[in-house]
Amino acid sequence: MTTLENKIKAFIEPIINNLGYKIYDVIIEKEGKENYLRIFLDCDLNGENPITIEDCEKVSNAINDPIDSEDFIKGQYFLEVSSPGLERNIRSDEHLKRFLQNKIEIHLFKPINKEKIITGILKKYDENIIVIETDENEIKIQRNDISKMKNVYNWEEN
Repeated sequence: MTTLENKIKAFIEPIINNLGYKIYDVIIEKEGKENYLRIFLDCDLNGENPITIEDCEKVSNAINDPIDSEDFIKGQYFLEVSSPGLERNIRSDEHLKRFLQNKIEIHLFKPINKEKIITGILKKYDENIIVIETDENEIKIQRNDISKMKNVYNWEEN
């Protein structure tokens, strides 16, 4: 997360928690000429109920004015509040911890063994390296070589 994304998360987290939800991620993105502030809700605070459209609307209404009043993002932007979905981007150590011993997909800036996408079980991580186990072997990947990570939802088990 960028510094600004962390600032926004810290600001809205108490509001969202008071409504009974948890934040999964906060992302600021530019698409074309438009700026987007995307808030992804994980679930309710008990971790039991999935996020609904009504939950997203409730959170959006609660955070819209406070975020505007703080003027975090200069100029016009669109606020989107949603669930992160089944296959979630992994962008923090908190996310990595959650997906230890689960299958993840790592996209690389440059290939390792001629592969730019590696899928395997997340075995461990630290501030510099991610270790995943594939069908063939264990691979250590430098974190600064990773462009994107996400969990891989197992459709057969669910």
